[in-house]
Formats: sequence, structure tokens, C-alpha cells
Amino acid sequence: MVDQAYLDQLQSNVSELETRMSLPEVSSDPKKMQECMREYGHQKKLAECASKVIVLQHSKEESEAILSDAGSDDELKEMAEMELAEISEQLPLAEREMEIALIPPDPTDSRNVIMEIRAGTGGDEAAIFAGDLYRMYTRYFDVRGWKHRVLDVSPSESGGYKEISFSAEGDDVYKTLKHEGGTHRVQRVPQTETQGRVHTSAATVAVLAEVEDVDIEVKTEDLRIDTYRAQGAGGQHVNTTDSAIRITHIPSGVVVQCQDERSQHKNKAAAMKMLRAKLYDDQQRKAAEEQASERKSMVGSGDRSEKIRTYNYPQNRLTDHRINLTLYKLDRIMEGSLDEILTALYEHDIEERIKQQMQK
Repeated sequence: MVDQAYLDQLQSNVSELETRMSLPEVSSDPKKMQECMREYGHQKKLAECASKVIVLQHSKEESEAILSDAGSDDELKEMAEMELAEISEQLPLAEREMEIALIPPDPTDSRNVIMEIRAGTGGDEAAIFAGDLYRMYTRYFDVRGWKHRVLDVSPSESGGYKEISFSAEGDDVYKTLKHEGGTHRVQRVPQTETQGRVHTSAATVAVLAEVEDVDIEVKTEDLRIDTYRAQGAGGQHVNTTDSAIRITHIPSGVVVQCQDERSQHKNKAAAMKMLRAKLYDDQQRKAAEEQASERKSMVGSGDRSEKIRTYNYPQNRLTDHRINLTLYKLDRIMEGSLDEILTALYEHDIEERIKQQMQK
């Protein structure tokens, strides 16, 4: 129940956090300041939602009192009925907003992302499908006005990509794309198929949140950095200097590489972004595994081995297996029309998190 005492506590929390953020030991520490600002935003949002619910609850009580009072004149009762009708629409929406605000914020939601698409089972057709997925995502990015660029690419001779890594920058990018990680399966007749038989192949997608030094520490002595000559499609050299960078994180064995830029310095900076994102992703995965209940609340695990979606070309059908959603407009989806599926995944995740919150 949202009451005045609860609102007072939230407003007190906001004041305490404002004071805390002004302390030198917090304002001078990027990590502490980041945590404080995140919690401040959460508590402030809760206070705003609680205030809205309380105002509507009071207005509802006042209108109901007028209607139940035999001494109220007809004009006053008519106004009270109209107000009550409006409140009956507004209050459930405000309470729903409050439920969503209660969910602890995901600190990575506002981050940019690094995505990786790798051809899986299916040979040449899998590589072509990996290319189709890359095109689908980048068309969606263009619709959203997000910036994107290729970081590393390994083209397939038959078209498409054996593997491609790319970044996306914009508003709430990770929040929007975080459920795209996993195995994407395609069913269609390959161009090379003479008998007209439908083949099944797959590509895996990873969605990594970009992170900063304050999120995860990477020691210089833990890195092996190699340079090599960047390769283009078909194996031709795209430049004549060893500008491509490969970084190996020795303790974890994680390897990243970037060859998109002609500058070795820029490629190194991009590769370090990829490395931090991968190490942070591994860290978050381990934490989620230790909290099994939180793991179950998410829309899938994001594990590349998990089959999340089927793209059936003969039926023009897309099916997301996690939320049992089927859409018969695959042609539009492959052109970047992803809002419907991404919104459905987000709303399902919110519902699961609200249920989890209610059980606490």
C-alpha cells in the first residue's frame, strides 16, 4: 500500500543521497559517485510515482465521499462522478508505473553495446544468414538514429560473414537489445539448393554492454598485444601497415581483435572496449548464476547455446521461443522492423521482474 509514511521515507532517502553525493570522499570517487547517482535516480523516480498515486487516491476518496453524502447537491455529484471516472482510468496506470519503478534499475541499461554475430551450423548458408542478421540490426539502428560501426570482420567466400563484431551507440541501446543474445535459427531454401528443399542453419548473437575502467579493472601486465595486417573480403589487404590489433587477456584466455580503423591507436582503443565488455559480461554471468532466482526472472539467459528464435522464410514467420510469440511478417522484420518483437520481450521481462519483486 502506498501511503504518506512510505512517501516520506522515499523523500528522506532522496535527501540523504543528495547529501552523500556532495561528500568529498564520494564526489572524488567515480565508482561511488556512479552508484550514488544510480540509487538517487531510482529513489527519486519512486518518490514521484508514489506522490502521483497518493494524490489520485485522495481525489478518489474525496469524490466517493461527495457521492455518498446525502447532503451533496446534484451539480457537485455530477462533477464528482466525472472526476471519479477519470481517476478510475488514471489510478491503475499510476499504480502500474509504481510497480515498474520498484524494480531495481539495471546499471547497464543506458550503455552502448558491442554485438558479435557468428555463423553456426549450416556451412555457407549459416554465414549468409549471419550477414542477413547484421543487415537486419543495422537497418534497425538507422531507423532509431543510432550510430554503428564494424569493429572486426571475417567474411565468408560465399557471402555473409563467418564472424562480425560491431558497436551501436544511442539512447538505451543495451536496454533495447539485451535479449537478442543466443542462437538464431533460419529455415529456408538455399540459393545453391537445386531440389527446393528447406535447410536449417544457425548463427549465434552476443550482446555486450560497453563498460568503463571504473566498472572493471584490466591490468596492463595481464595483456598480450599483437599487431597484424588488416584483411578485407576475399583475403586482400585493406592497408599496407600492421594496424590491426589482437589483445589476449592472459588470466581468462579472452581474445579480442579490431581491424576496422587504419590507425593502430584507434584499433587498440576499440579492442580494449571489446575486452572490457567481455570481461564484464563474464563477471555478470557468474553473479547471475549465483542468484538462481534472478536468473530465472530474465528472458532467457543470453547464452549463445540457447535457441531463442526461428526465422522461417517459406512461411514468412518469426517465432521467439522464450515468449511463444509468432509473427507472420518476417520480410518486414528482416528489413529492420524490430520494434514489435523487442517491445514484447521487454514487457515480458518487466512482468517477470514485477512478480519476483512481489515475492520478496
